[in-house]
Amino acid sequence: MPDTGFLALFLVGLLGGAHCVGMCGGIVGALAMGGASRWSMHLAYNGGRILSYAAAGALAGALGAASLGLEGQVPARLILYLFANLMLIALGFYLLGATRALAFTERAGQALWRRIQPLTRRFLPATTVRQAFPLGLLWGWLPCGLVYSALASALSAGSAGRGAALMLAFGLGTLPNLLLAGILFSRLNEFVRRPVVRTLSGLLILGFGIYGLYALPYLMENV
Repeated sequence: MPDTGFLALFLVGLLGGAHCVGMCGGIVGALAMGGASRWSMHLAYNGGRILSYAAAGALAGALGAASLGLEGQVPARLILYLFANLMLIALGFYLLGATRALAFTERAGQALWRRIQPLTRRFLPATTVRQAFPLGLLWGWLPCGLVYSALASALSAGSAGRGAALMLAFGLGTLPNLLLAGILFSRLNEFVRRPVVRTLSGLLILGFGIYGLYALPYLMENV
């Protein structure tokens, strides 16, 4: 993934806000009813969620680095880079509503989520920061096509540290939407579900993937 990957994943998280609110809106709406400070509750929940993204990114980056060592660096790096950008393109079409291509990734993650979801009940209803943080840690593993698309980029990162950093950038991009969703839940939920917002988000993310493919010949000449 080129150095622009951090900015790209941050923007993917930011522009995919409609999807984020759709997936996590129920939880952040419930946190708004908690007994502790709204901001502290939401920061704790989102801190845990983003930490889980970074952990998943580290795992993906380590897996990608191992595959580079096994397969030979140049071909494997190009394959992983191509895969990452094809996932971005699929995500763009997914947000546009043109395809359900990423639904299979969410179904694939259900096996892990079935094991994790029962643990979330220990922290619900979350009324304190000490409950919100572990809830975020667990909820970060919710099957989500947006997260899996970002993880495809982490897979091509070349190291666990860089994979974690890429997913941290993605997680920070999702933060404004979910913080606002908690504080102004009903209004923001209505806004992000507007067709024009979802269309613009899909087109911009689609553009990132197409740009990545456009840069592929240059990458092939310089690896």
